[in-house]
Amino acid sequence: MKKLGGYIVALVAVLVLVVGCGSGSKESTKESSSGKNTTVKLGVVGSDTDVWDDVQKRLKDEGIDLEYVKFTDYSQPNVALDSGDIDLNSFQHQIFLDNFNKEHGTDLVSIGNTVNAPLGIYSEKIKDVKELKDGDTISIPNDVTNGGRALLLLQTAGLIKVDPAKKQSPTVSDITENKLNLKIEELDAAQTPRSLQDVTAAIINSGVAVDAGYNPTKDAIFLEPVDETSKPYVNIIVARKEDENNETYAKIVEAYQTEETKKVIEETSKGASIPAWETFGKK
Repeated sequence: MKKLGGYIVALVAVLVLVVGCGSGSKESTKESSSGKNTTVKLGVVGSDTDVWDDVQKRLKDEGIDLEYVKFTDYSQPNVALDSGDIDLNSFQHQIFLDNFNKEHGTDLVSIGNTVNAPLGIYSEKIKDVKELKDGDTISIPNDVTNGGRALLLLQTAGLIKVDPAKKQSPTVSDITENKLNLKIEELDAAQTPRSLQDVTAAIINSGVAVDAGYNPTKDAIFLEPVDETSKPYVNIIVARKEDENNETYAKIVEAYQTEETKKVIEETSKGASIPAWETFGKK
């Protein structure tokens, strides 16, 4: 009986020790977890991350780290987001996203507005669209949404007319009037700045133009007006549908839509990009 009693006492002591160690380990893990930042993979197009670098400063206090995943063209970031290779992306406007979802059967959603970046017509050969001559060539982005937007810009500039039934997605075949017989050359959006040596003019997305060293407000010979028709072209932060209400991602949107970000946007875009959340709402 004495031996049995000794065994029981020893067993209780071991259990107390094990429970004590387990409790201490759990608390230590909890403390370690609370001190560890959450990493969010953000897909962007191009090399310029100055605005997001500024947003990252504020996210540090929220325990969030942004990891940039850089793409060279517009065809990749949504595929990567849908497959789960990245968590968010920020490079496109709503019309582009709607078209991608329709074509690929995906369900990606906007969770916040970023900027409105007017499209511009650029040239190394002329200084005004009025100088365009019969048969001149103009290069435009070859994706459906930016291509349609480019054609509408040419219409706004008084150079062509397109079928109004096509609304914001006309194609070259929808041109109904082209008095100057302008030749439209469709290229990948990232290639449009390089085409300036070979064409009379090129329509270039704002971010691509800035990456290529152009100042949209000074170098564009014609800039897209910003008005009520601009809302579909507001750039957005995009997530998968199941992450639409993700709290971490909501903090990222909140950190972006600030006065601090506004100042950096104005500086880095050289005045070409407009904080969209102020004009068109936060989402």
